[in-house]
Amino acid sequence: MKNSVKEILSSEDYLSKEILIAGWVKTFRANRFIALNDGSTINNLQCVIDFEKYNDEFLKKISTGSALEIKGRVIESQGSKQSVEVLVNEIIILGESDPDNYPIQPKKHSLEFLRSVSHLRTRTTTFSSVMRIRSSLSFAIHTFFQNNGFYYVNTPIITASDAEGAGEQFKVTTLNFKNSKSGDHSKDFFGKETKLTVSGQLEAESYAMSMGKVYTFGPTFRAENSNTSRHLSEFWMVEPEVAFLDLKGNMNLAEKFLKYIIDYILEKNKDDLDFLEKRLLDEDKLKPKEKRNELSLIEKLNFIVKNNFEKITYDQAFEILKNCKPNKKKKFKYLITEWGADLQSEHERYLVEKHFKSPVIIYNYPAKIKSFYMKLNSDNKTVRAMDILFPGIGEIVGGSQREESYDILLKRMHEFKIEKEELWWYLDLRKFGSAVHSGFGLGFERLVMFVTGMSNIRDVIPFPRTPQNAEF
Repeated sequence: MKNSVKEILSSEDYLSKEILIAGWVKTFRANRFIALNDGSTINNLQCVIDFEKYNDEFLKKISTGSALEIKGRVIESQGSKQSVEVLVNEIIILGESDPDNYPIQPKKHSLEFLRSVSHLRTRTTTFSSVMRIRSSLSFAIHTFFQNNGFYYVNTPIITASDAEGAGEQFKVTTLNFKNSKSGDHSKDFFGKETKLTVSGQLEAESYAMSMGKVYTFGPTFRAENSNTSRHLSEFWMVEPEVAFLDLKGNMNLAEKFLKYIIDYILEKNKDDLDFLEKRLLDEDKLKPKEKRNELSLIEKLNFIVKNNFEKITYDQAFEILKNCKPNKKKKFKYLITEWGADLQSEHERYLVEKHFKSPVIIYNYPAKIKSFYMKLNSDNKTVRAMDILFPGIGEIVGGSQREESYDILLKRMHEFKIEKEELWWYLDLRKFGSAVHSGFGLGFERLVMFVTGMSNIRDVIPFPRTPQNAEF
């Protein structure tokens, strides 16, 4: 059984012991010092070889990117950059790497270039850190829900319904394009028009109405022709649904959930966070003062964990934004003048970063800017929806109390031009034992962006899918 680099560097138990490790060469200096990394940690393990034991032909085969297996003894390091190092007794070259063609050289590469070699970019310190944090966040999400009595539900990727009513779905068909466009899907694979899902929420609701507390965590798809740094065509959603839970309970659940998973990363991924924070601080030094981040990465995460979330209605947010006067240097690009307007990221960030100086939950939104399934309030103008706002990013979670009345839901579907026949089963939930229930959705990649400080969503998912890009 091979040891991992993380094990060796994090425990004194290995000192003076013989170990067996395997990994990839980050650098090879003076035909003597190999910096080896196996992906288990941000830190490299220095392996020291006696170059007189090996001929030049063999040593030339060891270069950046080579895969090696090394046997040796762990000793206290003679250098200042590491606490221990390995005296190599035996070295086996598992796979060579042509130094003239290997794209991940020991120098700084642009993020844009690294997207073109996504299959290799986790060999870099930045991307290995991001993906370790992504893995830890995924584990923390499952741990939170499992520890709080939720059941994990796998909802369909192929669906006949549009959960959001926006029409931005990818069609799934075995027909040729000509027949597919005709609208006749009776001869199609599923016998009807089907699409890739934009959300597992509706199916999760059906399970919550029999199992109480469930969550879905899986891939979703949106055919929105948007090439911004915040949009993907394929992305992952976390969507818990809870029976007998109202809007207030839903907001409290979401706050508890977010604090738990971010606190988990602060504890478990300290080395990765420290590196990413330093990276961001170095980037900030190159920016004009007015464009620098007010909070460091770790300060931003602690901002979430250590502050209570401020809860305000849309009406209250509207009044604050309508009457606020940002300073002359920084004005709102989009002025808030009419009630019912959807809030922009700049408005959300102002509420969090300037006005309240804490995370904010806005609830009771105008019905006309929210989805059909959200619970209509008695004023017939607002719905029991909520959005959670974070610094630097704005909205990170959206949720609501779901409409439990059959008649009102049917009316809302009609307003959104959603056919009754399309969601007959969803309406059934309101006919047989309907009850108050709530849930929320978290875009997983948005969360990874927030926790890692990465500014482009393409850099927090292994192989990004965007318009005109389905490489790898």
